[in-house]
Amino acid sequence: MNNNQTIEKLKEMRLGAMAQLHLQHLKDNRIAGITADEYLALLTDHQWEDRHNRKIERLLKQAGFKQQASLADINYSQNRNLDKNMFTRLGSLDFIIRKENIILTGASGVGKSYLAQALGHQGCMMEYKTIYTNTARLFKKLKLSKVDGTYLKELGKLIKADLLILDDFGLQSFDNHARETLMDIIDERYNKASTIISSQIPVSAWYDIIGEGTIADAILDRIVNSSHRIDLKGESLRKGALKNE
Repeated sequence: MNNNQTIEKLKEMRLGAMAQLHLQHLKDNRIAGITADEYLALLTDHQWEDRHNRKIERLLKQAGFKQQASLADINYSQNRNLDKNMFTRLGSLDFIIRKENIILTGASGVGKSYLAQALGHQGCMMEYKTIYTNTARLFKKLKLSKVDGTYLKELGKLIKADLLILDDFGLQSFDNHARETLMDIIDERYNKASTIISSQIPVSAWYDIIGEGTIADAILDRIVNSSHRIDLKGESLRKGALKNE
């Protein structure tokens, strides 16, 4: 058997990790004493792990998070109004399987974005396609996409995401474009995928911010009724533990 040919064939079949490990075993003469089944399992596991890690790296990069956030680093101090048991259950990401939403509200700096991104990061680790975006910037981007004819393409990316995170929702008033765009996104994702919305504005004020009663009713009916709601309290975490924002 020509080992060089075997390695090249593995590479051509896009089994680079398997080829690399096989080559290393040949150089170190570590094949002796391993059965064919054991060796095949070893190579297969190595290739699978390599592809798994690469997929996670790609998902994390595509998600567009603005900071590294981890469920393990969340601050559950009493004054935050954040129930550890409840949020731990959300961290299992069963809400994604059930196509449910999460609404995070609270003053600036209390950790809404961090919690949303921690869940998003966990989503990527579990191979869910995740998109994180600032809501106002997203609306501007989609407004431009209508001009250059790429709106449906950009909308399609948002619809296909397993988890969409809309941060800083409602900080800017909604014009007709923003209302119609939000309706397109929410309606297409309704009962099909999960959305996390982070906002400084209490949910009770969203109706007036969105405007146009009929559209606001339709949007809120699809968002609020299938959402887990967390209203964070306390002082800004930016004063101290920045990692928890």
